[in-house]
Amino acid sequence: MDALDRALLRELQDDARQTNRELAARTGVSPSTSLERVRLLRERGVITGYHAAVDLEAVGRPVQALISVRIRPPARPVIEGFREWAAQLPEVIGLFVTSGAHDFLIHVAVPDVNGVYAFVIDRLTERREVADVQTTMAYEHVQPRRIEPAAERPAAPRRKR
Repeated sequence: MDALDRALLRELQDDARQTNRELAARTGVSPSTSLERVRLLRERGVITGYHAAVDLEAVGRPVQALISVRIRPPARPVIEGFREWAAQLPEVIGLFVTSGAHDFLIHVAVPDVNGVYAFVIDRLTERREVADVQTTMAYEHVQPRRIEPAAERPAAPRRKR
């Protein structure tokens, strides 16, 4: 990942709808170079897709909560089954499989506080494998608009033999 790749990623994260010609002009390269480099970033899996960001309040889901869930028994098929089920729920906007006291952290967005309660009581606690649930209401959710690639670490010096 070089400086051009970083610049292309920054620009695309700011506006993925811009034309290739605009992207090339903003990064100071030819349109053919821009097109090829973006293609390579997709092939390498750096760019995984493009999406439209939505305002949760505008779509009627202004209340957010983080819900910690402990699963029992802590076996791979149980964890994977719960993960697949929870990821498909319409209230879920983020799902983390975690270590520590809980196995999952589920980020939900719902219309109101009653929606959080219904999610926990009507969805989560109906599952046999759910041993414990802890809910934290989110007052505000701040997300960075762009994610910068990590700086490359210098290679470890080679030992002479």
